[in-house]
Amino acid sequence: MPPVLHKTVEVDGVDIFYREAGRPDAPVVLLPHGYPCSSFQFRNLLPALADTWRLIAPDAPGFGYSATPDTSRFSYTFDGYARSLERFVERLGLTRYALYLHDYGSQFGFRLALRAPERVAALVIQNGDIYEDAFGPKYAPLREYWEHPTPQGREKLARAVSEEGFRSEFIGEIPERLVARMSPDLWTLSWLLVQREHRAEHWVHLLADQGSTLAWLPRFQAYLREHQPPTLIVWGPHDGYMPQASARAYLRDLPDAELHLLDAGHWALETHLDEIAFLMRRFLRRVHLQPAQRPSHLEGLGA
Repeated sequence: MPPVLHKTVEVDGVDIFYREAGRPDAPVVLLPHGYPCSSFQFRNLLPALADTWRLIAPDAPGFGYSATPDTSRFSYTFDGYARSLERFVERLGLTRYALYLHDYGSQFGFRLALRAPERVAALVIQNGDIYEDAFGPKYAPLREYWEHPTPQGREKLARAVSEEGFRSEFIGEIPERLVARMSPDLWTLSWLLVQREHRAEHWVHLLADQGSTLAWLPRFQAYLREHQPPTLIVWGPHDGYMPQASARAYLRDLPDAELHLLDAGHWALETHLDEIAFLMRRFLRRVHLQPAQRPSHLEGLGA
């Protein structure tokens, strides 16, 4: 199995940690992470596909092992994070890539696609929603804060930035039969790392800013309608934020997208890695490999 490398690069004066696997000249798959995790969520997917693709998973500023700059140097908002991902891509000289869109990473990734649609070879969408009318019931408290921001509402957000809050994010909604597949490292590591350098207040600020993403959703949908990027949708419907309807909503604008509903939740890579890796391999072989690049061992996977 190809090794996973652990690297750091300076982007606009901020040290960004990232995991990378695969040949430097292989087609790129870019994997921005979700909340409250980091590139750690892709630790198993990277070696699973690195025989054929170059996978790159950065930690956003204030997450994982990346630096936590002062607010005078970095904006802990969705605008700030989207810009940071764009600058990371520029710093590494990435000019063509497939995007894995999950959770908050989908917001940042879609903005990257809007900025340079010609660079997007394909999309893999896994529990990253952009259709407000298909939001799940778990959005209710967030909607309340977006519409009526109060100090009391912000305190509720702050209470969610806790070890128990993270544990609930990872396993709170999946069926009991799947819980044993979820590593406790997910919430334990997230909690340990958020306590570094006063990160908690930055994460609360980001949660509070989530309402700003609503104005971007029609633009993301228009991008899909106009450019029709090849798209694989792999979805865990055991998700209070993003149920099955959130996945099917993409077919309004991408009628030719390949959709797979798994017996999984929001963090499907933890419970259904083999299925997702197989589906990605088959899909990316078709849309993100030139014929001359296709190794013979992939020929039996079909189109």
